[in-house]
Amino acid sequence: MDYELMMNGTVKIGQHAPDFSAETTYGPVCLDDYKGRWLVFFSHPGDFTPVCTTEMIAFAQANSYFEKLNTKLLGLSIDSNPSHLEWMCDIYNMTGIVLPFPIVADRNGSIARKYGMISNDVSTTETVRNVFIIDDKGIVRVILVYPLNIGRFIPEILRIVQALQMADCSNSSIPANWLPNQPVIMPAPPTYPLLQERLNYINKNRNGMSWYLAFQEPEKHCLDKSCNEPNEL
Repeated sequence: MDYELMMNGTVKIGQHAPDFSAETTYGPVCLDDYKGRWLVFFSHPGDFTPVCTTEMIAFAQANSYFEKLNTKLLGLSIDSNPSHLEWMCDIYNMTGIVLPFPIVADRNGSIARKYGMISNDVSTTETVRNVFIIDDKGIVRVILVYPLNIGRFIPEILRIVQALQMADCSNSSIPANWLPNQPVIMPAPPTYPLLQERLNYINKNRNGMSWYLAFQEPEKHCLDKSCNEPNEL
């Protein structure tokens, strides 16, 4: 762990996600358990709270879509494991939905503080609604933070995973409002001769605005990895 992380618990995009071991509703886990899989690691302020309950149900309903993207879900709050289990049981009794992912019991807040999940200006005990998307190599790729009173939009989190995987697979960038099966942005040409080729390519295919902004259809093997559209939820 680097010095800055030790001092202020700031996790940044592009760094290795800090390792941890913890008790969860599905037994002990550590970050290394998710090597080779993508991970959506998210915190919630507290069990038996209305917004968090709706989020847990929404994550559970989307779990199969994340699984198809080689992605696991992992929740966390500073509540105890018995509290998590009772909450899971309450949700099942009310809705018939089983939460298929573990919830970390972080009673002393050590993991939450390591990841910067506690905003002291909001609460010194409750975690705000953080989302860390960690890739299959253990690298933090996206960080989202929501306030206590606003629930997350799960299809957008799913879309972000799809976009990251598409960008990696196709060596491309992803435009605004992108959805699976849509074109991606081609890398900009690094030399003037290639710039001229790109302009000819755009004029011929009518698929760009300028040499630095042109689109292409991703290859089929990349499309297959992001075929589950968020609006199916």
